[in-house]
Amino acid sequence: MFSEMEIEAAEFMNKLFRKGNWNNVYDRREHFKRFQYLDKIIKELTKKGWVIIHKKPKFEAYSLNTKYKVEIFNFIETNKPELRGTFR
Repeated sequence: MFSEMEIEAAEFMNKLFRKGNWNNVYDRREHFKRFQYLDKIIKELTKKGWVIIHKKPKFEAYSLNTKYKVEIFNFIETNKPELRGTFR
């Protein structure tokens, strides 16, 4: 069984992926209000280098790091098995 936070992290990254948020294409924090563990998820994923934080004067935004594309897809597929095979 996967932890609730890991599942939510996979959902968060899948949402960034679906919106095409890679490197300098980012989405504002306010679009992720529904995520209960957002602060912890951001902290962990930036530590791994998978998520890039864009700090702007009036908002904070996030994008996925293309250097870790394979690892990100594997993490999402592991924690959200129903999405397996939808990334390639």
